[in-house]
Amino acid sequence: MSKPRLTLNISESDRAELTRRSTSQTCKSRDRFRAKIVLLRIAGKSQRETAGQMMTSCVTVAKWTSRFQAEGLAGLEEKTGRGRTATIPKRTAERIITEAATPPAGRTRHSTRSMARAVGVSRHTVRTVWNRSGIKPHLTKTFKVSNDPDFVAKFWDVVGLYLSPPDKAVVFCCDEKTQCQALERTQPGLPLGIGHIRTATHDYTRHGTTTFFAALDYATGKVTDLYASAHTNSGWLDFLKQINKTTPPGLDIHIIADNYATHKHPNVARWLKAHKRVKMHFTPTSSSWLNLVERFFADITRACVRDGSFSSVSELERAMRQYIAERNVNPTPFKWHADGIEILRKINSARTILGKPILNSAH
Repeated sequence: MSKPRLTLNISESDRAELTRRSTSQTCKSRDRFRAKIVLLRIAGKSQRETAGQMMTSCVTVAKWTSRFQAEGLAGLEEKTGRGRTATIPKRTAERIITEAATPPAGRTRHSTRSMARAVGVSRHTVRTVWNRSGIKPHLTKTFKVSNDPDFVAKFWDVVGLYLSPPDKAVVFCCDEKTQCQALERTQPGLPLGIGHIRTATHDYTRHGTTTFFAALDYATGKVTDLYASAHTNSGWLDFLKQINKTTPPGLDIHIIADNYATHKHPNVARWLKAHKRVKMHFTPTSSSWLNLVERFFADITRACVRDGSFSSVSELERAMRQYIAERNVNPTPFKWHADGIEILRKINSARTILGKPILNSAH
């Protein structure tokens, strides 16, 4: 005999959640399945009718119905602690972890398959151990620890400008992108559409290069730009003169730049000596990440240059000028929020591993 109509008090919120689960394409299939069973029983379907409609057994229908009656929505969740827990011998797990950094001869890194062969387990076991330990041998990040003997002083000099900009002054983060190539793709890309990613031909025609100078106003986020056919100290000097000319009188100008030779050329030094309001602040060597203009360079490269096709250098420069002009209408400044002490702690950790002297973080 069929079970009688299911009668229970169900809140509108529970009913809405069951309905959502039963129709959602993002829910797990088991959650959708269980929600449909309960909704059918609440709607008056018998166990047999529900089992037939859901293509399952009456035992399964009774199981999830009773769980919902006893625990509500929580009763439809998967219970933990069921089944046999797979175990990996401790010595095997230790080998999988320690030998991850020692790939076999002729290889630069271990894969799950090569590690599985070396240890004598399945690649799924290797993946499980690596995931639990947070080991990712397939990934590589580049780094460079600065050898600048004045690293700490230069570091705090630049960070100090970010955290406490001087009064009656403008702080500019400046740098140049050399050898910006005007590349023209040999064929137009295929159109972007649903299920189709953007395409571009692998080959291109070179139409020359330009040197792109940029100054990011730390306070406002506006960018000043200049272009030159070659990267020389005269181009950098022209850029400094432009910044000096466009900055209102009565304000000091603080320039954050790297240690490139053109930035310290005798011609530049003589001009700076004659223009006292322009003050240079050099980042430590191999530490361009301290200069926030690099963040802007990443944006313009991704949004304007990398996927473009330019038939001439002037067309490339025109596109970059347009991007900057539109950005300057509603600029977004990049703000420094990182903890300087924490950065130095990480640098000292790397220096310890590399056997280098520890930096004094005092400032």
